[in-house]
Amino acid sequence: MDIGLNSETVAFLGMFLILCAFFLETQNIIHSKTSSYLTLMAIGSGILAVRAYLIEEWAFFILEVAWFVTAVLGFLARPKKDAETNHLEL
Repeated sequence: MDIGLNSETVAFLGMFLILCAFFLETQNIIHSKTSSYLTLMAIGSGILAVRAYLIEEWAFFILEVAWFVTAVLGFLARPKKDAETNHLEL
């Protein structure tokens, strides 16, 4: 198995999760403070942060760690019931 190909596949997965969250939020399907949005963002940016670290892309690593930490902090600070947001929770 080609490690480079696996790395690219993982990168596309992280990118896909982040773009899904962004698309769903911009279409008012989910809200940026719901657990579904924050989970997609945290997992996607976490995956990309690990990949950036492994390939030594330090600026991208810092960016993805910042996104990951922001998503996790948002997840921890959200209301206990996402139903309060009046948006569909996926």
